[in-house]
Amino acid sequence: MKITNVKNLKTFLLKKGYHIIPLTLTRTNHFELTAHLNGIQGRFIVDTGASSTCVGLDCIKHFNLIPELSEIKASGAGATNMETQISKKNILEIGPWQKKKVELVLFDLTHVNQALTQNDALPVHGIIGADVLKKSKAIIDYSKKRLYIK
Repeated sequence: MKITNVKNLKTFLLKKGYHIIPLTLTRTNHFELTAHLNGIQGRFIVDTGASSTCVGLDCIKHFNLIPELSEIKASGAGATNMETQISKKNILEIGPWQKKKVELVLFDLTHVNQALTQNDALPVHGIIGADVLKKSKAIIDYSKKRLYIK
């Protein structure tokens, strides 16, 4: 089937079992979405360049996470070689899409949230990375500010 316009893209993807998730464009030009982690609502940046889905260390109790030591060092957004922890067996829900046994990288997101708040954007609890985007077969419609996931 040839897709000739955005309206057809939406129809095509809905017929293929995708769900539409609205995205919010922040003042820092990031897309955000609302998701539930272990049944608790949070605000997350969608980052196709982040290899892993991450949550801030300050949100461990908020999302009832069980942290474990990790050898992984994190880097990004101007910070490098940051200590991390991991949390396994989490339930992530983005709209009607749900994934169990999601592994998260936990690290200090202070630098990310400082950059957001300095630009009049709200702080986030975490980052939805390429691991979840690939598992959900995500498609981003930038012009319509939508995430399609299956």
